Amino acid sequence: MLDIAEELNRWVEQGRDFAVATVVAVSGSAPRRPGAALAVDTDGTAIGSVSGGCVEGAVYELCRQALEDGEPVLKRFGHSDDDAFATGLTCGGAIDVLVTPVRAADRVRPVAAAALAAAARGAATATARITAGPPDLVGRALLVRPDGSHDGGFGAHPELDRTVAAEACAFLDAGRTGTLEIGARGSRCGAPLTVFVESSVPPPRMIVFGAIDFASALVRIGRFLGYRVTVCDARPVFATRARFPDADEIVVEWPHTYLERTGVDGRTVLCVLTHDAKFDVPLLRLALRLPVAYVGAMGSRRTHLDREERLREAGVSELELARLRSPIGLDLGARTPEETALSIAAEIVAARRGGSGVPLTGAHTPIHHDVTPLPPGRIGSVA
Repeated sequence: MLDIAEELNRWVEQGRDFAVATVVAVSGSAPRRPGAALAVDTDGTAIGSVSGGCVEGAVYELCRQALEDGEPVLKRFGHSDDDAFATGLTCGGAIDVLVTPVRAADRVRPVAAAALAAAARGAATATARITAGPPDLVGRALLVRPDGSHDGGFGAHPELDRTVAAEACAFLDAGRTGTLEIGARGSRCGAPLTVFVESSVPPPRMIVFGAIDFASALVRIGRFLGYRVTVCDARPVFATRARFPDADEIVVEWPHTYLERTGVDGRTVLCVLTHDAKFDVPLLRLALRLPVAYVGAMGSRRTHLDREERLREAGVSELELARLRSPIGLDLGARTPEETALSIAAEIVAARRGGSGVPLTGAHTPIHHDVTPLPPGRIGSVA
């Protein structure tokens, strides 16, 4: 739901009733991840997507039905090759889709409205929705903020709200979307409930050090991948808006000085393109000790070996050096700035998603590495 927050927030502000279908779990190969959503309003207008198109029609009808009867529904869409007329995924996987009506009189409306407004303005928020359990609880929602405060509730037991809020905070802190199993009274025992936690967090940061031509191409692809991109260089003649019109931020400062004062987290990627020891060594000495997702540095293999020796002399340990991706990027045979940026971006995606970087043709590795598995035996399938 939160992946189409801006559009849905406008619907809420306009007073429109709608139903939203959200992918809450995935098994095998599937085109969209948990959190992908499709919404339909009372006029039949649809936004978003839950698949590559193979089940959109059926989900659309489920949304229309939910708007009529006001009842949430959870459906599983599986493989359809055995029946050419069945509704299902041709890719061989399966998805669980939760359809929730969000009408003026529905209990979930205030929670959904608050969550959508927060996500639309870029604030961190998580929504927890019951997807499996007693029928009167399915679809109920809880809005959770980073400080642990929450709105809404499940109306079953106060401890359930407190426990789910604490769990959702952990999901939000990691920027994670997925499911958890919990007892109906908030403990790990008793009749289980399945709760889907959907996190919306500000875009991850990409900081590009070195205002060179390769950096300009990397900025463009970083924005395309959804990063908030900063370019940092100590040379004001190169770090200009004219050279980097697509950057969210341009900083003229010594790289290590800027990195010392700016905020980073476990999703931040640092791309060091300065290719100059006086910048690289103090910058990487700091970067390799920060809890960031990726640290890569440009340069030839000879430059890399020289850089490693300089870093060792500066006190960087072998364990810290092992975090460094250098020479930066995957081996694509890249030559141009655009091809090099693609090579770097491919390595960042592989590191983020657990990919190997090898060709999928002839490989026996999973295509998707970070799916949320379907809970076994909880609901019927739609083939």
